[in-house]
Amino acid sequence: MLYSQLFSRTSKDIPSDETSKNAQLLIRAGYIHKEMAGVYSFLPLGYKVLQNIIHIIREEMDKIGGNEMLMSSLQDPSIWKKSNRWTDNKDVDAWFTTKLKNDTELGLGFTHEEDITNIASKFVKSYKNLPLLAYQFQNKFRNETRAKSGIMRTREFIMKDLYSFARDEEEHEILYNRVADAYKIIFKRLGIGDKTYKTFASGGVFSKYSHEYQTLCEAGEDEIYVCDRLGMAINKEVYNDEVLADLGVGKDELRVAPASEVGNIFSLGTRFSSALDLKYKNEKGEEKEVVMGSYGIGPARVMGIIAELISDDRGLIWPTEIAPYALYLVSLHKEKGDEVYNYSEEIYNVLRGSGVDVMWDDRESAAGEKLADADLIGIPVRVLVSTKTIEQGGVEIKERVASQTEIVTKEQFLKSWTEACN
Repeated sequence: MLYSQLFSRTSKDIPSDETSKNAQLLIRAGYIHKEMAGVYSFLPLGYKVLQNIIHIIREEMDKIGGNEMLMSSLQDPSIWKKSNRWTDNKDVDAWFTTKLKNDTELGLGFTHEEDITNIASKFVKSYKNLPLLAYQFQNKFRNETRAKSGIMRTREFIMKDLYSFARDEEEHEILYNRVADAYKIIFKRLGIGDKTYKTFASGGVFSKYSHEYQTLCEAGEDEIYVCDRLGMAINKEVYNDEVLADLGVGKDELRVAPASEVGNIFSLGTRFSSALDLKYKNEKGEEKEVVMGSYGIGPARVMGIIAELISDDRGLIWPTEIAPYALYLVSLHKEKGDEVYNYSEEIYNVLRGSGVDVMWDDRESAAGEKLADADLIGIPVRVLVSTKTIEQGGVEIKERVASQTEIVTKEQFLKSWTEACN
């Protein structure tokens, strides 16, 4: 990508209507655009990061046997009425609803248990059809009273929601733990594994506990009790002597920390299968209700938390797997066609031809502006070409997190990066 062709631009000004660090940085660096309170558009750089996060989640969901699909945002009230969640729901105030021209009321989905259960009832008939895992990435809508925290809490957001279908509780536990293991891998790949804890929370009527995945973050809205010995945490709402005894944790080994929820996993039991007639026949021909689970991760929320945590006073610092580009090529040429420009163009073409994802700052701008933008945008590795580097036989390499630079030959640089992609 040529910077001169990039749709968005960086800004030196901190948005006056944003108090969260993630929104300030992402807007200044040209990753997102604020449409209104709690609603953001993802610009080309931001969309690439978001898609890289989704790609990681998708890979790990596929590895455990997940079937990706896409359900509708518009929700039929008749299905939700069967589960008593159309009106009898603690989240009912968060619903966005709309009407058709014939005055029929519809809901804009903020979760999809009813929809997926209704769909599954058309295909699951026998024990031979189970177990199953189905998931989607889809826009959700929540009528938040007060949207805040940048892209960490919005009124429209993308959610990865996966649903499990099992023959019995034992099989459900196997699926549940399989997803939990996948989540651990996901958060490690996203660069926040060391700050993210599987957190015990209330399981409601279906199980003793559910689990949240909470990432330590000063901007977080939650408070958790962390046990470093066990590498787990307890949600403030379920913190009591009974839970501590059950988990084998002493009060003296817990530390309180602010955190933000990045994912959750719930056992649903037969609540939705019972309401929407999702049954199967076992080996004896007996009808049984399917046991279900629900598992969510918010990719954009994760992106906001990473921006909060992995950044400095100069800008963003993206982990390699989710960065919009692998390399940021800075060319300190005076005009198009001069020696530095041509040298940079040759490097850019070789990298692109070898499949290296690179952004080239080909603008005729001051060196200070280009270097400041490189730091703000936060691509992991900066490659600088100038008259000085050419005289020294190559290019200057600097990792975003490093304080030192290194001069390497052009041939050495190109060989290492092109071989890494082949």
